[in-house]
Amino acid sequence: MRRVEAMVTGLGGGGHGEQIFKALRIAATRYEIVGGDMSMQSKGLFEADHAYLLPPANDPSYVDTVIAVCEKHHVQVLFHGSEPELRVMSKKRRVFQDAGLFLPINPEHVIDLCMDKAKSMKWLGEKGFDHPRTVIVSNIHDLESVEVLPAVLKPSIGGGGSANTYLAQTREDLIALGRHLLDTHPQYIVQEYVGTPDSEYTVGVLTDMDGNLVNSIAVRRLIMSGLSNRIKVPNKTGNPKLGPVLAISSGISQGEIGPFPEVTGPCEEIATSLGCRGAVNMQCRYVDGRVLVFEINPRFSGTTSLRAMVGYNEPDLLVRKYVLGEQIERRFKYKSGYILRGLVEAFVESVNVPVATELTMRSDT
Repeated sequence: MRRVEAMVTGLGGGGHGEQIFKALRIAATRYEIVGGDMSMQSKGLFEADHAYLLPPANDPSYVDTVIAVCEKHHVQVLFHGSEPELRVMSKKRRVFQDAGLFLPINPEHVIDLCMDKAKSMKWLGEKGFDHPRTVIVSNIHDLESVEVLPAVLKPSIGGGGSANTYLAQTREDLIALGRHLLDTHPQYIVQEYVGTPDSEYTVGVLTDMDGNLVNSIAVRRLIMSGLSNRIKVPNKTGNPKLGPVLAISSGISQGEIGPFPEVTGPCEEIATSLGCRGAVNMQCRYVDGRVLVFEINPRFSGTTSLRAMVGYNEPDLLVRKYVLGEQIERRFKYKSGYILRGLVEAFVESVNVPVATELTMRSDT
């Protein structure tokens, strides 16, 4: 079988870069993987075939450095592992493509829209798709427009893994938390809290790079465990439909995995309407027969390797089609069941990874 040289950046922090790496490792396709991260203490660097310390994505040398590493190792496909890197690769996609790299990312307009939660929620409403009622806040007076509680407050941009996300049950909570967020973020959104913790899904929709729908998958999330939970508080709203406990996930997903057509169907419609190319991931709750999407991530998911475990390997599918020239079956079958997660530790005796700008190489054997 032909070997594919791939580079995955952002291997540290347990984010989607590590997930892509894991998915490639369990694929039937043979991969030689070059790993990159800006932190020397990245566990993923010590698991890659070749490892480099990269400059931050906002460093002027970032693009040239990544391309130099790719050229040295004859890399054919480049995967981003963090959202700052996705932004840079999106803006400089022509430079990477001119270097002969397959860059499986969405169109720039999709990335720019979906990475801004305020814009993406407005777009969903304009297109007639269901989503929680949302208010955009840029000053304290905007909170007067919030008509429903409980509500979730989170930054419009960033906030991966539910970072800087808060839950308000009372008007007093809303004002206090709203003031706090304004101290650190110029804009955020307030979303109606909907459904119960067991009604939450993370949904992946895969289209090819020509916009043709390939398949979809969902995980009904188990968010009450310590690993998968960011916020968990008793329901004091008096609304029994929300369940006894209000919860927000940590972004570390686990749970029941499968097709879930009642949930994936509307998400497929959203991906098609957006004009997605490649992978897109949506967070939603299924309430009274409606799919309420509260976040769209225009990239590979934090559940990429979980999906690969059941035969839904998104990065490998795109490589097989566009690098190896294989035919990819639409609506291919995959397994259903439960994916559960824990922690895996690694002991590294010496933390010493070469700096990519020096173009010195370390191969793990």
